Amino acid sequence: QLSYVLNELRTNPNSRRIIMTTYNPCQAKDGVLFPCHGISIQFNVTETEDSLIVNISQNQRSADYFLGLPFNIASYSLLTMMIAQICGLEAGEFVWTGGDTHLYLNHLEQAQTQLSRKNDIHPMPTMKINPEVKDIFSFEYSDFTLENYNAHPSIKAPVAVQ
Repeated sequence: QLSYVLNELRTNPNSRRIIMTTYNPCQAKDGVLFPCHGISIQFNVTETEDSLIVNISQNQRSADYFLGLPFNIASYSLLTMMIAQICGLEAGEFVWTGGDTHLYLNHLEQAQTQLSRKNDIHPMPTMKINPEVKDIFSFEYSDFTLENYNAHPSIKAPVAVQ
């Protein structure tokens, strides 16, 4: 699916059919859980005077709001940047939609801690990606550098699976 998406973005960026999914209905019942993220991932290219911009919309079936969702948003935002680079496009917006979005009861205290923090004391970090990488399957950990990342102390919370 990803190879199809990359080919379409390169050869037919105006298509309204550039989509992929992590959901396989034939195998879903065999897993412990149905896939939470990536039920549908749609790619849309917009045009400005001097560039083409790729945007990604993701529909997520289920989201653990405190632990899982921040990781999912960061992952798909990075995927947006990687795909843009591979296809010679500019990275645009990542738009998230959630279905069963929930906060587990054993995360309430941690969520209150998170909400009490001031966000304006840390400037936004910048992700730098090795511009030499031209194949989506060739990226390595060392190809990514997160600059000016200044985080608050971590908040520990148990994983809750239901």
